[in-house]
Amino acid sequence: MKLKSYITSLLLSGILSLYAQQIIPITKKEVLESVSENNTTIKISIEEFNRARAEFRQTNSIFLPHISISYTGISTTNPLMAFGSKLNQEILTPNDFDPALLNDPSQIQNFATTFEIEQPLINLDGIYQREAAKSKMEAMSLKRQRTVDYIEFEVNNAYMQLQLAYKVVDVVKKALEAAKANQMLADNGFEQGLLQRADVLNVEVRLNEVKNQLHQAKSNVQNASNYLSFLMNDDSFFIYQPADSLTVNEMLTIHKTISEDRSDIRAMFLSTNALKAMNKADKMTFFPRLNAFGSYQLYDDDIFEAQANGYVFGAKLSWDIFQGSKRFGKAQKSKAEFEKSKLEYRQYVSKSKLELHKANRMYVDAKNKLNLSKLALQQAEESLRIRTNRFKEGLEKTSDLLMAETQFAQKQLEYYQTIFEHNYAQTYLAFLTKG
Repeated sequence: MKLKSYITSLLLSGILSLYAQQIIPITKKEVLESVSENNTTIKISIEEFNRARAEFRQTNSIFLPHISISYTGISTTNPLMAFGSKLNQEILTPNDFDPALLNDPSQIQNFATTFEIEQPLINLDGIYQREAAKSKMEAMSLKRQRTVDYIEFEVNNAYMQLQLAYKVVDVVKKALEAAKANQMLADNGFEQGLLQRADVLNVEVRLNEVKNQLHQAKSNVQNASNYLSFLMNDDSFFIYQPADSLTVNEMLTIHKTISEDRSDIRAMFLSTNALKAMNKADKMTFFPRLNAFGSYQLYDDDIFEAQANGYVFGAKLSWDIFQGSKRFGKAQKSKAEFEKSKLEYRQYVSKSKLELHKANRMYVDAKNKLNLSKLALQQAEESLRIRTNRFKEGLEKTSDLLMAETQFAQKQLEYYQTIFEHNYAQTYLAFLTKG
């Protein structure tokens, strides 16, 4: 039985290993759709907005009445409570005014149902607290939108990294084929006495280097695929293959300014407004509050009965004149937080403009580098073609051929890396100027 279980576990692990290494074709659109539905960061931002919205809804209490119902049952021989209970139950008799009974009453039961209502009328600090909560809710909504924009930017970046990883694999595979062909030529040349043993060893060293590069390139494909899985909140961690290849994206215009309507900048502005409103709310605590109130009571000496009733209603003007220095300190604290927020807002806008200038320069540099790397690639390819033909005729040194082959592979990798940098710069510019 143990052997059978062991074989079964080995088979299962083998199947799972094959499943984990399954290569899945995928498009950027499919990634974006999956990320929008499943990404954990986006879900967290949604819950943060839901929390802010709930806090705003709590401030409805400054307009809506507070209503409560209570049911109380007591047994007492306390003289005052016993007399009051009889009075509420409307069962007092002349005998109850006997001093002996007043001073030493018998036990009495009292069951009371109370309906209470309190209606805020003037609550100045609550009004500004509601304004602050509304600004915070709107800020969280914009922050959620910026989170979606950022995750979309990350998806574009991750997808391009996957495209680049496959390009690197293709380049290294071609370099490996060339290295194997050179090894065959070197072996033939050595057998014919045209090459030294050191030349053959140099070719073999180059072949082993390319094999190692291929292994690393395939690992990079797995890393890029795993990051896409992370963004999609997918624990299967398949190996993905992009449906389209890495190509140069063209952008017609380069943005020069940052819009202050961008969601994250607008969110910071609203957060500053929220702190401003909170500072006003703290100042308003120095003013009185006016509330209306009312209650309706039902009394009886039997449970769940109500033979007597009464009501109270009125208005209360309350003014908390002095709480030590607590309110002064709280107002000063909220004022400092408001001033700090204004400075942080201006700093954030300034930093965003700085990032835009850097991104524009990065795009221009990448575009220039792209043209130069394309030209260098063409030159390296032509140099390799010439040296390969001369090597076949015994007119070229092995070291020169290997150098040309290595240079061509490097220029290919540099070219595709430059395409990635060019496209990344465009995507980053679009992210910075969105909104």
